[in-house]
Amino acid sequence: MIQKKYDWSRFSKRININANTQTIFDAWTKQEDLEKWFLCKAEFHTTNNSLRAKNDTIQTGDIYEWMWHGSDFVANGKVLATNGKDRLQFTFFDCPVTVTIQEEAGENVVELCQENIPIDEESIVNLHLGCSRGWTFYLANIKSILEGGIDLRNRNKGLIDVINT
Repeated sequence: MIQKKYDWSRFSKRININANTQTIFDAWTKQEDLEKWFLCKAEFHTTNNSLRAKNDTIQTGDIYEWMWHGSDFVANGKVLATNGKDRLQFTFFDCPVTVTIQEEAGENVVELCQENIPIDEESIVNLHLGCSRGWTFYLANIKSILEGGIDLRNRNKGLIDVINT
């Protein structure tokens, strides 16, 4: 059996979510919904630098400032593309991340793909392994929130190195 060389420059994660496409899409594209499952702060600014309202849908060209519970780290990035219904692309640590929602076998499946990860050792550890670990948890949390309302995130700054930070 010939084994394919592993591609450290990208990864993909998929999860089925029992919610309609619009609800899932809103969870990715509205500040108030992102803060329910992913971030403690998710601000977006329009292309003319106006702060987008918490219940507005983000648009291509918006820039963001994100913060997580249990961390003082701030991430900044840009919305690269959105079709307004089932596809979103944004930068995350300068890497494009594409989120798609599609029906498969009668269920909605969310697929997240992070690409163009540099393949030096630090990027492999932090961006490939670290982001892959983080997105795995947050995809499970969006499923938990949308299907049952239970938020799995750690909000205790005293707890470190737990998978739900």
